[in-house]
Amino acid sequence: METILILYVVFGLLLAIFAVPLIRRKVKPNWIYGFRVPQTMSDPEVWYAVNAHFGRRLLVIGVATTLAALLLYRVPSLDVDSYAWALLAVFTLFFGVGLAQSWRYMKSLDKGAG
Repeated sequence: METILILYVVFGLLLAIFAVPLIRRKVKPNWIYGFRVPQTMSDPEVWYAVNAHFGRRLLVIGVATTLAALLLYRVPSLDVDSYAWALLAVFTLFFGVGLAQSWRYMKSLDKGAG
């Protein structure tokens, strides 16, 4: 179970670290890192706005994943499989919500331009 703890803590912290340049609008449009869809890739203003928005959600995802790994590790009745599935569920839930919110935000920028 310690391996899963370390994996999710490191993963969560990396997500939080990778979020900061997006939030600070330091990542230029690219095909490797960021919220990469045709709408963001075709307009730098949309890229920076949407990626700052997504970066804030990514920071929350990273912190939530790290905290869940640390807190659930302390639950004595939780077996290894349940622990791993619970952490995957936390990450998936937060990531899904953050992705949906960022997508909706991006679409609201489209409506504002049109």
